Amino acid sequence: MMGRLLSKMAFVRGLRFRFTVAIAIFVSLLLLVIGFFFRQRLEAVLEEQVRQVLDEEWAATKAYLIIHRREAEWRYDPEDAEETLIVKQLQRVYFCADEEGKILDVSPAFEDLGIFTPQQIRDALALNQPFWEERVSDFDAEPYIIRGGLFVDDDNRRYFVAIGKSAAESRRVLEEFTRTYFTILPFMILAGSLIGWFLASRAISPVHELAQAADRISGLNLSLRIPPRNSGDEIDHLIHTFNSMVERLESSFEMTRRFSADVSHELRTPLTSIRGQLEVALFTASTAEQYRDAIIDALEDVEKLGQTIRAMLLLSQAESGQLALQKSVVDLVPVVADIVDQFQIPAEGEQLTLTAEVEGPCWVEVDRIQIERMISNLLSNAVKYTKPGGSVTARCRAAAGQVVFEVQDTGVGIPPAALPHIFDRFYRVPGQKEKQGLGLGLSFVAWIAKAHGGHVEVDSVPGRGTRFIVRLPCAATPEPAVATAGASADQPRELS
Repeated sequence: MMGRLLSKMAFVRGLRFRFTVAIAIFVSLLLLVIGFFFRQRLEAVLEEQVRQVLDEEWAATKAYLIIHRREAEWRYDPEDAEETLIVKQLQRVYFCADEEGKILDVSPAFEDLGIFTPQQIRDALALNQPFWEERVSDFDAEPYIIRGGLFVDDDNRRYFVAIGKSAAESRRVLEEFTRTYFTILPFMILAGSLIGWFLASRAISPVHELAQAADRISGLNLSLRIPPRNSGDEIDHLIHTFNSMVERLESSFEMTRRFSADVSHELRTPLTSIRGQLEVALFTASTAEQYRDAIIDALEDVEKLGQTIRAMLLLSQAESGQLALQKSVVDLVPVVADIVDQFQIPAEGEQLTLTAEVEGPCWVEVDRIQIERMISNLLSNAVKYTKPGGSVTARCRAAAGQVVFEVQDTGVGIPPAALPHIFDRFYRVPGQKEKQGLGLGLSFVAWIAKAHGGHVEVDSVPGRGTRFIVRLPCAATPEPAVATAGASADQPRELS
């Protein structure tokens, strides 16, 4: 019982049912308005027809009725059947009185409608225009329309004459229309409701598809998309919004899965190494010095593990949009020069020549800490993979609305097969294991460039060197005070 009640409530609350009810109400109101409008229009047309007939009969009355010596006479040829019929028709509902209200002639049918009082006659004559009135017969309750007006005899005396015509036929036509229309009205409403039910089904079918697709979505099939109808309506907009949401979910799930896989893969080796060192010390060490060496080696691996975890968390936050950028307008030239100076000692230790070729100023709106990380990662890679006696050059210039920063080295280069993957997390170029780090530096570079509206390009020839090119949009030249502050700001650096 409860299940049937809940099912019925769900049906009543359904969008299709409510849409159909709304259409039924709209159709009902529309048909009612149309019915009343046409009824009023038909009533006006029928009344106008009766009045036109009365105007014609009034003209005939003026032709056949003569008032002479205060007596009303109908002058026509009794032998003429047509004239006789016309006059008899005019006399059927007829009233004649002088301006004092004295009745000269009146038909029995008019007496059933009610005799005009002297005051009514004087008021009607004072109008100096046709007099119209609707009355109901006391005998058969039929409605009549009365048309009255002024008559003048040969002596210039004024009289009031009125004729009438039954409006019963017009009323019957009107009642028949009303009865017929409101008899078929429920069937028209039912037909409209059925059409509304069908249209509602067609209209909300994409919504059902959307709901069914949402039910099928899980972490294993986020590639599901609803094909657009290309109709340009709200449903298409809803489908586009839904697909965009699923794309964002898929990207988020992919980042989560990748982070989990990266953590599992990258932490397994150092943890295994730490455990092995400690187990060896536990079972083989016999002196304090041996225990000390084992602990020191384990601590070094723990430190590397901590660096890996911190770098992975930072990159994950960056790619998921949780790392907010603190942007300001700075000149990139002094930033590049400063970081190149910092790398001079490591470069000299590797017997390399490190130079900076800058053309300034190069104004960009950036997060200075992240830009310094990007420059440092590129210089660190260049120094690491360049053999003694080689050179590393950092360049910075403004060109065509962009600031172009380059790091070029004469190092070992990158094989063509590896170029599409070098910005992937934890990717390491095969054959360079002795100098490989965490594999996150270039991933940071790609994210930082993208986060600032730019991109990274790479050219490399194995054995001859590599060139990384970062293109960033130029910023408007700031006021002098702002420019000085941006160029000389002493901000802490967090370099990976």
